[in-house]
Amino acid sequence: MSAPASTASLANKFLGAGLAGLALTAVGLFVSDPHGVALSYLIGISYWCAIAIGMLLLIIIHHLTDSGWSTVIRRQYEHGVSAFTWLAVLFVPLLLSAWLKPGFIWPWMDLAHPLHGGHGTVGQDVLYVKKAGFLNQGMFTGMTIGFFVIWIGLSALFRKASFTQDRDGDPKWTSLSRRTAAAGVVLTALSLTFASIYWMKSLEYHWFSTMYGVWFFANCVRGALAFAVFITVWLYARGDYKGIYNTNQFHTLVALAFAFVVFWAYVTFSQYFLIWNANVPEETFWYNIREHGDWLWVGMLLLFGHFFVPFLAWLVYRWKAERRPAFIISAWVAVIILVDICYNVLPALKDAHDEPLPFLSINLLWVLTSVVGVGGICVWSYLRSLATTKLIPIRDPRIVESLTHHEAAAPEPGQVVEGAH
Repeated sequence: MSAPASTASLANKFLGAGLAGLALTAVGLFVSDPHGVALSYLIGISYWCAIAIGMLLLIIIHHLTDSGWSTVIRRQYEHGVSAFTWLAVLFVPLLLSAWLKPGFIWPWMDLAHPLHGGHGTVGQDVLYVKKAGFLNQGMFTGMTIGFFVIWIGLSALFRKASFTQDRDGDPKWTSLSRRTAAAGVVLTALSLTFASIYWMKSLEYHWFSTMYGVWFFANCVRGALAFAVFITVWLYARGDYKGIYNTNQFHTLVALAFAFVVFWAYVTFSQYFLIWNANVPEETFWYNIREHGDWLWVGMLLLFGHFFVPFLAWLVYRWKAERRPAFIISAWVAVIILVDICYNVLPALKDAHDEPLPFLSINLLWVLTSVVGVGGICVWSYLRSLATTKLIPIRDPRIVESLTHHEAAAPEPGQVVEGAH
């Protein structure tokens, strides 16, 4: 199936924006602090990986729960996870830096790297020695490759089953997807946890947190749901979803996003409270360095912006059920997730006095170029995939239930197929 001219043109624009963003980020390595640019690029990769992982998780949750209402939306997640292949390619420069210049991004990769404060080197650090079996270049590289193999493999299985069912209507593809989801939920949970630890948490490897993987999981799903709102609003405005996607379906999607607002707050508070209550120096330092300077205000922004703003806004039914307010609040959430990842990564950059560099710095420019660069490629991948299949899984066993979510009567059979082109 060839792409409509509008979709093909839009895809090319995002590809151009992505390549421009990546090129500007590369230029930043020569005109700015290379370490800061590299961490900014890591933020861009981590942000878009989180969104793609969230979409994969929503596919898995859909099949595990045998959900009916989300069938009409699931196809958009299946297009979204096509970005994993390109994210793997975009991660290659970070892997190369780990081998060609150890310690450039992750200090523990260079045993001769001086510790902050001048207290010896990484190789002399007893806290590193105890973790050396986990924190080493070979494990990092092998695990990172394994993460992408899992994500790409699961995505390919779900996409093949769903797209093939459109052609032959065989219910065996639904059963296969359910079995894949049963194994995939374990693999995805473990891989996203270890990915967040290796890529972000290990930047300050002295720090301990048992909640870090759950924190990343919460942001993954929140980001995916925010982009699901963007996509469905766009498709409805373009006319594709008219007669297919009703207010009840949209409200249920946003209500799920609202639930994860509360879940993120619970996880984040639990992490802070456990560390504060234990009062162990190897744990408390992570928050101590983030409670000074403008990082304190970034923390306050996360407290109020990540929780109170969307929580209070989405208490209003109309703002969950109407597209415009839900779109605006979701855009706010998407930006705050990026700020949250910056809050976790950028304080690893230290000045001559062993203090984190301020949040408001040139590094935010490279974060922006990285997010635009990686994001442009991801959206281009989504749009390319969108043009190759039906809009919805027209032969899924639960598609009629999904189309009539909270409605009394089912549509005519012709309506199901006509709106799915």
